[in-house]
Amino acid sequence: MKITPLDVRQKQFPQKFRGLEPKAVQDYLELLGGELEELIRESLQLKDEIKKRGQRIEEYRDREKTLQETMVTAQRASDDIKEAAKRQADIIVAEAELQAERIVQGAHTRLVQILDEIGELKRQRAQFEAGVRSLVNAELKLLEVFAAQPGPHVPQNIEFLTPKAREG
Repeated sequence: MKITPLDVRQKQFPQKFRGLEPKAVQDYLELLGGELEELIRESLQLKDEIKKRGQRIEEYRDREKTLQETMVTAQRASDDIKEAAKRQADIIVAEAELQAERIVQGAHTRLVQILDEIGELKRQRAQFEAGVRSLVNAELKLLEVFAAQPGPHVPQNIEFLTPKAREG
């Protein structure tokens, strides 16, 4: 059973012979009632303060939870961005390596073509030189043959007739 300040103030004690002074008891009960009332008021204020602080604590916990969720989300987003950037970098590197390989392959193919062309030009040069040597040798042999054969003997004092003089 809870005792209220009103209960204290209205408390009646049985009177006995040579008992307590009613005025002193009443004053004391009034004082106790006031103190009890003050304690109850203070208790209610403290309970109200505790309730408000509990609500604030709950709000802080909600904020903390929201912040933690936000941080987790931000961390995941950061990790996703890093992973996407890494994948993109890997793709760029792979493409660059592929392009470099194509360039090297193209250069190698061109080198083979140039070497083939050089070989063909050398072959053509050798063939041309052989043709020129053959022609020069043939001409030399022809000159030797003409030099070795005596030429027709042409008298030095032959007169050449004009075409009209021959007719007549």
